[in-house]
Amino acid sequence: MPEINQNYNLLQKSYLFTDIAHKVAAYKKANPDHRVISLGIGDVTKPLVPAVIEALHAAVDEMGTAEHFHGYGPEQGYSFLREAVVREYMARGVSIAPDEVFIGDGAKSDIGNFQELLSADAVVAITDPVYPVYVDSNVMAGRAGAPLAGGGFERLVYLPCVRENNFVPDFPAKAPDIVYICSPNNPTGTVLDRDALTAWVRYARKHNCLILFDAAYEAFITDKDIPHSIYEIEGAQDVAVEFRSYSKLAGFTGLRCSATMVPHSLKVGDGRGGRVELNGLWNRRQCTKYNGCPYIVQRAAQAVHSKVGKSQVMKQVAGYLENAKALREGMAALGLEVYGGVNAPYIWVRTPNGMDSWGLFDHLLTKAQLVCTPGAGFGKSGEGYVRLTAFGTPEDTAEAIERLKGLSL
Repeated sequence: MPEINQNYNLLQKSYLFTDIAHKVAAYKKANPDHRVISLGIGDVTKPLVPAVIEALHAAVDEMGTAEHFHGYGPEQGYSFLREAVVREYMARGVSIAPDEVFIGDGAKSDIGNFQELLSADAVVAITDPVYPVYVDSNVMAGRAGAPLAGGGFERLVYLPCVRENNFVPDFPAKAPDIVYICSPNNPTGTVLDRDALTAWVRYARKHNCLILFDAAYEAFITDKDIPHSIYEIEGAQDVAVEFRSYSKLAGFTGLRCSATMVPHSLKVGDGRGGRVELNGLWNRRQCTKYNGCPYIVQRAAQAVHSKVGKSQVMKQVAGYLENAKALREGMAALGLEVYGGVNAPYIWVRTPNGMDSWGLFDHLLTKAQLVCTPGAGFGKSGEGYVRLTAFGTPEDTAEAIERLKGLSL
């Protein structure tokens, strides 16, 4: 009889957002007359922009003709989209080659899968609080070790990002092999400025670390001094893989498309005293386990990079940032400490009066019919905070703020 991968027994029994969904469903069932507004899960609400819809329709029409039908596509992505991504980097003064760009079906998938290329003995450092996929994918691979009684895992290196260090992770006492960095950050909504990111690149180069850089929210950066890509930092292409997403930029949560950059200059140990490019290994992995993002979706993503498409999606991004500003100001008006929400669609709120994060979740749900995400679900350093998202409709966001005004905390 086959046995399961025992590492799966080390995972929490359910995913954070599944727990939230169960709690919300139970509340709605018990209170059918109450309208619940979700400020929790970061799904978008604005429809696909016209340029994307037009590209989808045109691609579907192509697929309906023998002359223009597309079957299996290249696992790395079609050249038209890879080249469009390259042009975006060039506009920021970054040189990336098309064969260093890999089109996928979402940054979550690529971030979760990329660790497969690396040794099970590799030491992994993660910021805390953290997007759960970084942790769970390494637990599944057996790289995290046993769970700790107070939370976390024995082999993972935790880099607290808290108000005491301005949400900038400090360097660990002993250099890890892999470091996950997300900026703009999920869940805190904070960003790493150029100096902080430069320091991490230099650290990685000095200690031969690999940085897995999650740039899924770069479109929300409004501060001109904040890098949109780690590759804006000199030497980063030697130490970093970068992951980008169309989900929040262009509302592709229902279409699924991403771009992962793996520079040829990025090399790691081959286990035999030499070094090997990660680009070739990732290409081999994708060719074996992935059949490519659908043609029609890649045509839609290409439209995002057009002049018209970019204008349309950035208008939507600006609308979400308006929501973030309103939520930030609404929570601050209650006398709460609020972070993020300026260069990111997430607002990180400190719980009042010693309340724990699930306590504030329950309070907002039962007293104001608002759903947030408890910070404890993102790691030990997330306790004492909740995350709000700006991806609701303007109408729901405005109503949520009105409900907050009458809330006693």
